[in-house]
Amino acid sequence: MSGLQNRSSQLFKYTRLFNNVNLPRLSSTTAKSSAEVIQREKKVSANNYDPSPVVITRGEGIFMWDVEGKKYYDFVGGFATLNQGHCHPKIIKAMTDQLNRLHHTSRAIFHDSLYELNEFLTKQFDYEKVLNMNTGVEGGESSVKIARKWGYRVKKIPQNQAQVVFAHGNFWGRTIAAISASTDPTSFDEFGPHVPGYQIVPYDDLGKLEQALRNPNVCAFMVEPLQGEAGAVVPSLGYLKGVRELCTKYNVLWIDDEVQAGLGRTGKMLAVDYENVKPDLLILGKALSGGVYPISAVLGNSEVMDVLTPGTHGSTYGGNALACKVALASLDVIISEGLVENAFKMGEIFRSELNARLSKDKAIKVRGRGLLNAIVLNTKGISDVYKLNNELKSNGMISKPIGSGALRFSPPLIITEAQLREGIDIIVNTINNFKN
Repeated sequence: MSGLQNRSSQLFKYTRLFNNVNLPRLSSTTAKSSAEVIQREKKVSANNYDPSPVVITRGEGIFMWDVEGKKYYDFVGGFATLNQGHCHPKIIKAMTDQLNRLHHTSRAIFHDSLYELNEFLTKQFDYEKVLNMNTGVEGGESSVKIARKWGYRVKKIPQNQAQVVFAHGNFWGRTIAAISASTDPTSFDEFGPHVPGYQIVPYDDLGKLEQALRNPNVCAFMVEPLQGEAGAVVPSLGYLKGVRELCTKYNVLWIDDEVQAGLGRTGKMLAVDYENVKPDLLILGKALSGGVYPISAVLGNSEVMDVLTPGTHGSTYGGNALACKVALASLDVIISEGLVENAFKMGEIFRSELNARLSKDKAIKVRGRGLLNAIVLNTKGISDVYKLNNELKSNGMISKPIGSGALRFSPPLIITEAQLREGIDIIVNTINNFKN
């Protein structure tokens, strides 16, 4: 038998074997109810989330609908990714137009969308360079890498001795690098060994921060200007200005984590704008995507960013054409539709109304900025925050429990005053009438 005939015979044999294998096929069976969806998902999915028992099938603006057709106010906003609301037509159009033209090339070659986004970002936020990534946690890890390399190249820290300082209560993701900075036992425990060279200081404490920055091996301090996952914790006025002064004094890079608080969420374009200060590195994410397609960015000036050279960092999808066009549309919506100003105005109403109307037996205070807020509960009156969260769901609102004593609210920034007041009524009636 010739070589060609032999190879053909083998191919025929392998094809027959392959065709006889009972391979799984894509199921065409659609779940008929929320209960069925939840049961099927739990059976085949990792148990790393504990979602509220609602199954969403459609979203528009600030609203979502479950598979049974019930309508909800979305006061989670995709963990503050949906600043522009669900399915914003400008963002969806930008995405579909780009999908039909070019969606991905890899960074091995140039494409004609990356420069558009990065030119816009550098002009909007007054920085010289952008590093494009996919997720907020990638932005955080990239910033730590840049800071360490800057520490060795520029600050002349001895090799492998660089230290990065973080604030207690921080949250920037759940990779090994991120959880190594966490003070949450759920994130931290049983995932060691952890990344070395990290130090934790109290949030909103300039004295403790200065003690840490006196160490000449510290290359960076990474902090959220408002701690979102900790429950919309707002630092004292002057804290951010003090951070800037201390980082300058001790030649330390200030990494500003605006992944959640940025892009209008707090009623300013950036949360640091409340004190008119400028960090050395700025991390953007979440709402940069419009909640449509993952993208994040690290911004800095050349003297810091240029420590990266070809091969020292990268990402297969970072800065892909589709993400760039989605981000440009997302930024355009925030700016052209006045979402920053609306977030500030609606946030003032939200906190004022709830602080005045909520029973002190049930709620201690409402804190936050713009439309990133949390209700701190009186645990004597409400001992089960998850039961309360489910009652809000039953009354037509989706919210997010924070630990055992708070609820967080981050609705889309497109919300109108009428919609906000309807949402406030649901919150007030649910909390004031709650029974343990």
